[in-house]
Amino acid sequence: MSLITWRDEFSVNVDAVDHEHREMIGLINELDDAMGTDADHATVVAALGEIYARIAAHFALEEKIMRDANYSRLTAHKQDHEMLLDELLDVVDSVDDEGRYDRADLSRTLDRWFSDHFRTHDAKLHHELG
Repeated sequence: MSLITWRDEFSVNVDAVDHEHREMIGLINELDDAMGTDADHATVVAALGEIYARIAAHFALEEKIMRDANYSRLTAHKQDHEMLLDELLDVVDSVDDEGRYDRADLSRTLDRWFSDHFRTHDAKLHHELG
């Protein structure tokens, strides 16, 4: 069972962006699978670090595109990115300190974030820049 399942409502109808979003969801699901098979602590922490780095890089690129285009909603969009990154750091800290995380809580948080962010912030961005 996947932690997060891609749904059509996540799509922003830009193939390259949807592809990156699917990749992020795939990385998160791979981590969840590893946690379920009792992966060693170092493997899980490294996987979380990779997820964080990939998502942060995606956000940085998206924010550069928004700045270059003088996107009117940059501040709110960036704040939403920062909120997710903060939540991911909390997960990393929890796994690093305790060796586990609350799967149900993480699933709800990420599913809500992906649903809300893709449908609102990303959809508006790609509609305005498209």
